[in-house]
Amino acid sequence: MFLKDFIHSVFSADKKLANSINNILGFYPGNVFLYQLAFKHKSASSETINGYKLSNERLEYLGDAVLSAVVADFLFKRFPYKNEGFLTEMRSRIVSRASLNKLSQKLGLDKLVNLVGDNRSVFRSVNGDAFEALIGAIYLDKGFNFTKKIIIKRIIQIHVDIDALQKNDFNYKSKLLEWGQKEKRAVEFVVSGESGDGFKKQYHIEARLDGGMVAKANDFSIKGAEQLAAEKAWLSLNID
Repeated sequence: MFLKDFIHSVFSADKKLANSINNILGFYPGNVFLYQLAFKHKSASSETINGYKLSNERLEYLGDAVLSAVVADFLFKRFPYKNEGFLTEMRSRIVSRASLNKLSQKLGLDKLVNLVGDNRSVFRSVNGDAFEALIGAIYLDKGFNFTKKIIIKRIIQIHVDIDALQKNDFNYKSKLLEWGQKEKRAVEFVVSGESGDGFKKQYHIEARLDGGMVAKANDFSIKGAEQLAAEKAWLSLNID
């Protein structure tokens, strides 16, 4: 299968992207289109299918769920005696937008992102979004077990400093609430819905400012979703 993927990639129209993926993660794509789409920001999309603008947003959604599940499993096995609160907090730190932005840059994925104007300072989460979209592309192309191996062996174990993350006590929710009190702005976190069931159940949280939604996120726990929504709100509001 891998020889077939290699031959297909080498002789495809996007040999450069296929080689970049191999250089970064150690494998050749089977369906190169998925990886092209993973790096296409909506600002660069002009193609539509049934009124839907082709961009990496759907792959980002899928990659977010896959990444969260793999990281949860990794932490559960890495810390067999830690409680749920610790595991949730650690997962939130690993999959936070700031963390994924840095990971994307470490891997060199930021150089592959197709963004109109190339103004990444305007779209502060674009690199992290592309990272999640790439995970979604790998999942669709190679399956869950292969994707899990890539995330753990090629990303977490090489590029994520677990010990340093344990010492990092920056809490976006607490910081956002403190900022709200200081600026006399009403900050609240609201459960807007749930999806899935059993161990796949996710909570959808909206971070609201003065009654208006500024960010939303979902996670397997309310606490985790609140942290992710708080981080997105923090970045969106450009709070220093």
